[in-house]
Amino acid sequence: MFKNGTLKVPAFNVNDSVTKSKFDNLYGCRESLIDGIKRATDVMLAGKVAVVCGYGDVGKGCAQSLRALGARVIITEIDPINALQAAMEGYEVTTMEEACKEGQVFVTTTGNKDIITGEHMQHMKEDSIVCNIGHFDTEVDVKWLEKNAVNKVNIKPQVDRYELKNGRHIISLCEGRLVNLGCATGHASFVMSNSFTNQVLAQIELWTKPGKYPVGVHVLPKILDEEVARLHLDHLGVKLTKLTPDQAKYMQVPIEGPYKADHYRY
Repeated sequence: MFKNGTLKVPAFNVNDSVTKSKFDNLYGCRESLIDGIKRATDVMLAGKVAVVCGYGDVGKGCAQSLRALGARVIITEIDPINALQAAMEGYEVTTMEEACKEGQVFVTTTGNKDIITGEHMQHMKEDSIVCNIGHFDTEVDVKWLEKNAVNKVNIKPQVDRYELKNGRHIISLCEGRLVNLGCATGHASFVMSNSFTNQVLAQIELWTKPGKYPVGVHVLPKILDEEVARLHLDHLGVKLTKLTPDQAKYMQVPIEGPYKADHYRY
C-alpha cells in the first residue's frame, strides 16, 4: 500500500520484529509443523528423508524438528548465506531437481510460488508426503495434481492421495495450504503471545505518540521489542543478569536497554 500510494496512516511491520520473526516463525513452526504432519498421516519420521524448501526462520525451525525426530534432512535454498548456514549446521543442501528423487516428506517454507512443481512430483518416491507451511497455496502445484492425476482418494479431511500416470502416488496435505493450521491448530499459545504483544505495543505506540511516526511502514523500536521478550521471561523462570553502571558505560548502552543496535541480527 505504501509503495502504490494508498497507505494514508503510519503502520508497523510487526513481522520483522525480532520477537516475532525469531520466535513465532522459528519456534512456533518447529512444533506446529510436526503436529500437523503427525495428525494428518501418523507417519514415522525417524529414518525418513525430509526435504525442507527454504532455510529462513521458518525453514530453520522445521529442519530442527524433523532432524530431532530422526529424519535425514535435505535443504533447498536460493540464498547463498542461508545455504551456507544450512551446510554448516550439517544439512545436505541441493536443488529440488535432485532432492525430489530422494525425499519422502517435503515441506515448503519459502513464501514464493512454484517451489514443488508437477515435474518434481513425477520423480518423487511412492507415497511421498507434500505439505506447505510457508505461504498460501502457491508453493506446491496442487492444481497440477488435480489436472494430471488419474485418480484421487480423500483419505480423511485435508489428506488427499493422488495417483499419477506413472503409477506412483503423492499424499498432499491441506491442498497446499498451511499444514499447521489445516491439519492441526497452529502455533502454541505462548509463542503467539509474543506476536500478539508486538501488535498491542505497536498500537499503543501509535495511539500515545501521535505525530512521531510519518505515513509509512515502521518497525517496532528496539526498546519495545526487548519489552515483549521481557514480559515473557517470568513464565519460563528466567532471571536476567543486570549491567552495573560501569559495564553499561563501557558498552555505551543504557542500563535498562536497548542493548543492541537496530542492525543486530540475533
